[in-house]
Amino acid sequence: MARATKNYYMIWRRKNRKPKENWITEEERLAIIEKSSKQVSRGVFFATIIIITSFLPVFMLTGQEGKLFHPLAFTKTFIMVVDAILVLTLAPVLISFFLKGKFKPEKANPVNRFLERVYEPVIRWVLRWRKTTLAINLLALLISIPLLKSLGTEFMPPLDEQSILFMPVTLPDISNAEIKRILQIQDKIIKSVPEVDKVLGKAGRASTATDNSPISMIETIIMLKPRAEWRTGLTKSDIVTELDTKLQIPGVVNGWTQPIINRINMLATGIRTDVGIKVYGQRLDSIATVSERVRSALEGTPGISDLYVEPITGGKYLAINPRRSELSRYGLSIDDLNQTVETALGGASVGQTLEGRQRFAISVRLAQEYRNSIEQIRRIPLSSPGFGEVPLSAVADVAFEDGPPMITSENAILRGAVMFNVRDRDLGSTVKEAIDKINNERGILPQGYFLEWSGQYENLISGQRTLMIIAPIVLVIIFFALYFAFRSIREAFLSLISIPFALIGGAYIIFFWGVNLSVAVAVGFIALFGIAVETGIIMVIYLNDAMNQLILLKGNSSATITREDLREYVVRGAAKRLRPKLMTVCTTLFGLVPILWATGVGTDVMKPIVLPVIGGLITSATHILLVTPLIFLMTKEYELRKYGKLELHEAVH
Repeated sequence: MARATKNYYMIWRRKNRKPKENWITEEERLAIIEKSSKQVSRGVFFATIIIITSFLPVFMLTGQEGKLFHPLAFTKTFIMVVDAILVLTLAPVLISFFLKGKFKPEKANPVNRFLERVYEPVIRWVLRWRKTTLAINLLALLISIPLLKSLGTEFMPPLDEQSILFMPVTLPDISNAEIKRILQIQDKIIKSVPEVDKVLGKAGRASTATDNSPISMIETIIMLKPRAEWRTGLTKSDIVTELDTKLQIPGVVNGWTQPIINRINMLATGIRTDVGIKVYGQRLDSIATVSERVRSALEGTPGISDLYVEPITGGKYLAINPRRSELSRYGLSIDDLNQTVETALGGASVGQTLEGRQRFAISVRLAQEYRNSIEQIRRIPLSSPGFGEVPLSAVADVAFEDGPPMITSENAILRGAVMFNVRDRDLGSTVKEAIDKINNERGILPQGYFLEWSGQYENLISGQRTLMIIAPIVLVIIFFALYFAFRSIREAFLSLISIPFALIGGAYIIFFWGVNLSVAVAVGFIALFGIAVETGIIMVIYLNDAMNQLILLKGNSSATITREDLREYVVRGAAKRLRPKLMTVCTTLFGLVPILWATGVGTDVMKPIVLPVIGGLITSATHILLVTPLIFLMTKEYELRKYGKLELHEAVH
């Protein structure tokens, strides 16, 4: 729309130099608008293709990251498509309604005068000191590479849910009374912290088939007060550290996370911490041994906290082993023994009760005081045909035996797990150091056993693999779109080269802001690249427009066009249309900068997306305003020197 308005204005102004009676007619005005709108159509089409293509990697994301960022990509795509339709249909109609009468020249606008007064000397200096300008840009680009490599990596920036999930694990054979006592003590200690509003804890599993939590696992949800009521200078991390220090109970391994992310991790990977090392094998006792070796190797690694082994042994089982010779002596069978034990301990159905339309079984078993210890169980009587009542201990051995508290398998292979959270360090470097430590240890894995890294690290690797595969394909598609737009490989490359220079500002700002590389940061860079290419297209179009004006004035020949002419018209193409170029960048910046100072739920994820866009737009705009005209001038001088003329490209947008 801006381009169509500009075309109409320029033609109108040339005609307006004539006396008033020679002003253009209504038919001529509409014809100018129609011609300008046709010029817009092709540029709008390719700009839309480039923006949509730049978001292709986001559409290819799967799992948790896909569900999070697909709405953003779809929204952006639909906006671009509708915007392109409106520019080609509604905008010309609005222009015909509102652009009438007399227009002031561009120099009448004080903002234009100020921008041109500042920009023109700078661009002339850049065109004069070419090697210095290119060296500065290349140096800035080279510096950004080690900055990016020094950044930590994580799957997603942690979202502050304004609550805490405390998940301690104790011994598998703990009794109901003891776990209840520990739970009450923990809740009382947690509530003593001033920032805690409510505490709700549970042990074991709920009455549902989807919850397989053992009695030894506690889940306590901690609701925090509003930040305005916290002690001065305190952060959520400080609260977790304080709680962890107060809740050091012997035999209990603490674990800290958040309710929503914990459920997502457990559903997606089966791991309830940030990172889990799955140990696969054929025997549970060997898996337990390997898991302990892995835990020992990881102890003391910076960033690893809440390290523990998922219990594989330590469960208690009541074993009743019949002595067949004694059973025969008393005239009893195995079935008699099994039926008696089942009825006494588990209960036997003796009838049904009806309550309305509902039926409930009536079961009978021994009272609690007659089955709450091994001695009482040994005294359970069996009815013998020849000897009357015989105690259970006379015909069977009753004792507790150790066994697995829970048997876990994946893909028909037994599995154990070593779990830990990552705190005060990025996920990527922590796991990398942990992998190196395990690889350097000898004798951890026996033959037939293997490890698999899971949790958030599994999602991180999956997201990185997807982006690494699809990103080069996207760049190729964008390059061909630019080629079809300009019909020139050199000018397509000239627009595409703005991408690495957009990377400079993005790398600098996330480095100084202290943000780790994540899928959210990658999405921000993806959005940045599309905007940077579009801004580069605008500059190349205006520079081509200036070349067309030069050719109309002096002809297309090295005999009539000098290097000074080329430089002057490059300056004119870059400086005289400065406002629409800056508007393209500033409208995006003005919409995103307020997010940097936003607070509340969700800003933790939004800031890593916004930061690369803000920093990259600043450096890409600087590159496009200063370096792109320089490279464009150098290519035109090369064409004039080699071919004796300039290559003509239609200036459309």
